[in-house]
Amino acid sequence: MKKKTKFALSCFLGATLGLTIAVIITIIISVTLHDGKYYAVPPELISTCGNEINAVIIQTILSLFYGAVWGGASWIWSIDHWSILRQTITHLVVCSTATLPIAYFAYWMPHNVKGILIYFGIFFVIYLIIWIFQYLSTKKRLQQINEKLHNNYDKKHEI
Repeated sequence: MKKKTKFALSCFLGATLGLTIAVIITIIISVTLHDGKYYAVPPELISTCGNEINAVIIQTILSLFYGAVWGGASWIWSIDHWSILRQTITHLVVCSTATLPIAYFAYWMPHNVKGILIYFGIFFVIYLIIWIFQYLSTKKRLQQINEKLHNNYDKKHEI
């Protein structure tokens, strides 16, 4: 499969995942409010968009775009000639740059300095946790591959 097609597929799968996560979050928020209502979008977004359906459409588009950016940004990890530091910083910058305007326009954060700082604090903590998990998982896989290579080498060179 061509690189452009694989990249487009990553963006599409990311968009699908982004929308799915957004819907799950709205369900969790609605359930935790314990009033039997479904809160599809923040009230501020409804006010900005003029009605609820327009707000849902805008949030859907933003969620799809959000996921597509993350899906596309996953390709940064396949640039083998970059260091893990460069990959991490580039991925973090791309994803956080897309995150701020989307989260701001969708009213997923309060529109003040404190709200933005809290949102990004949560964003960075979650990013760090996921990065550490991925790093450790990759490190473990590499160790297993190296052990297999070492064992195969030893078997071939037995006297």
